Amino acid sequence: MIQSQGKRKRAIARASINKGKGTVRINGKLLDQLPMDMNKLKIQEPLLLAGAVTEKLDFNIRVHGGGVNGQADAVRLAIARGLVQHDESLKEKFTQYDRLLLVADVRRKEVCKPNDSKARAKRQKSYR
Repeated sequence: MIQSQGKRKRAIARASINKGKGTVRINGKLLDQLPMDMNKLKIQEPLLLAGAVTEKLDFNIRVHGGGVNGQADAVRLAIARGLVQHDESLKEKFTQYDRLLLVADVRRKEVCKPNDSKARAKRQKSYR
């Protein structure tokens, strides 16, 4: 059993990988049942790059926090990290394809400044 974790913005995904038939479950639902196609493709990237290795593994992923895109990136990171723990030779392949498969994207939302509505917006000045 392999445990791995991925984070993106406020989303945290924890993946447990066991020997099995190649099923991928996210919060109890199969990957095919997810509603958004782009996020589904994003999650499948490490699985497709790994190839035949994933046919003998079951992925059970719990994800919470953040929005749908952040959760998809967190799940993708957790799966890729777990696959590298399972087979070290995949590390080079993942890094060449996309470095963010193994390294978390640490960018966060900028905080709002005092007396302003947004992070970068300033109060307008009127001199009349």
